[in-house]
Formats: sequence, C-alpha cells, structure tokens
Amino acid sequence: MKSYSPWITHLYNFARHKLAMGSLILLLLITICCLCAPLLTSYDPIAINLDAINKAPSSEHWLGTDKGGRDIIARLLYGGTVTLEIAFSITLLISILGTLVGTIAGYYGGKIDNLLMRLTDFVLIFPLLIFVIVLKTIFKEASILVLVVSISILSWGVCARLVRGKVLAEKVNEYITAAISIGCPPYKVILKHLLPNIMSTIVVQAILIAASMITVETSLSFLGFGVPANVPSWGNMISDAIRPQVLSHQWWIWLPAGILITLTIVAINFIGEGVKRAFNPQQ
Repeated sequence: MKSYSPWITHLYNFARHKLAMGSLILLLLITICCLCAPLLTSYDPIAINLDAINKAPSSEHWLGTDKGGRDIIARLLYGGTVTLEIAFSITLLISILGTLVGTIAGYYGGKIDNLLMRLTDFVLIFPLLIFVIVLKTIFKEASILVLVVSISILSWGVCARLVRGKVLAEKVNEYITAAISIGCPPYKVILKHLLPNIMSTIVVQAILIAASMITVETSLSFLGFGVPANVPSWGNMISDAIRPQVLSHQWWIWLPAGILITLTIVAINFIGEGVKRAFNPQQ
C-alpha cells in the first residue's frame, strides 16, 4: 500500500471537510474580486460626485451610491482590499512575534522563560482598543502602517503562550533529546525539529487571528479611530450606519459591507475548523 507524506494526508483530510472547502472557495472568490477591483469597476471609490449623492440601486449603480456620490460596489471592492490587507498583515506580524517569543521561552526555560512570560502577561492585560484610540486621537493623520504595527505589537500574547505550551510538550520527546545529545545547536533544533512539529498549531491560530483582526479593523473604523476616513474600507462603510436615516432607509450604503464582513469572518472560522480537524482527525 502506497504511503503518503503527512502534509498530503492533512490536505486530503481538509478536502473531505466540505464546509471548510466551500468556505475556502468563498474566501478566495472575495479576495480575488477585491484584488481585481480595477478590472471589475470603472468608478473611483474616492472621488466625490455631487450629482449622484445617496442614489438608490439602479442600472447605473447596481448597489447605489453613498453620501459622497461614490459607487458602493467600487468602495466594496477597494475597501475589501484595504481591510483584508490590514487583517492579513497584522496576522503575519502577530504570528511571527508570538512564535518567536513562545519558542524561545519554551525551549530555554528558566530566567528567559520567566522574563518573556512576564512581558507576555503585560501584553495580554494591556488595553489594546483604548491604546489605539488614544494613539489615533493624538496622531490624527496616522497612516495605516501605524495602525497595523500598533495592533500587532499589542496582540501577540495569546499566540506566544500557545506556542510556548506546545514547545514545552514537544521538547521532552526523544527526538529532541537525541538531537541535543549529538550536538545540534539550538537554532537547528528549533528550526528543523520543533517548529515543523508545532506548525499545525501556529497555522490554526493564525487563521483564527485573521478573523478577529477583521473584526478589530471594522470596529475601530466604525468608531472613527481605524482606517483614515478618506481611505475606503469595510469598516468605514459600516460607519455610515451611525446616522438613523441611513440605517432605516438607505440599506444599500451599509448592508452590503456588513454582509461581506460577516461572510468573510464566518468563512475564515470554518477554514480554521477544517484545518484543525485535518491535523487531528480524531476530533
């Protein structure tokens, strides 16, 4: 009987999870549409058009326009690109920082572990949203890069603790002891033996972080402390629903963005569940 590599087996297990596969297709479709925005719409998502303010859906604007006369579909596509880029960038930074801190703390232990875990505790208890709001209040013209970096620096604590726990569980295994006993330097033990065996945990955690970061971006933008108002994003589109008139009678301005946010977050969570089951079929 032909044997397959573990990764091929994991991919096969994931492909059998129909809900996860459907969610992956949906997420890819949304992402591709957003990235191909210049090809799918000719409208400028930023330019003000005073002749088309708050227009209901029509043959010219399929999902209507907003208070600036800007096409909703164009803002959905370009705004989706901004929101997804922010979420995935923060996820990447959090995963790198959390994995680095968690791996070093778990592998070396002792004083290094205590120092890094106290730093992690500080990050976990630090009020992220309040800090970002204060930062944006002080630096009103802060760029998206500042938003990404500030959120990333204060959000890696959970990932670090999770990775540390997995490293502590793995480093007592015989293959780690054997690698150390034959004189492998620590970086080789970590890169060649530890990380490959905890990668599934890191991947699942990163997927779940991506979903939560979309929520963080939309929440901050809704409150006016996220993406600058002149940059289209799903959160900025939702913020228009603050006005009762828009919420009650102009559903096309905020509802499509709300639906896309919900679908994207649900899809990412189902993908995470599928990946988790693929790496641990006994679940």
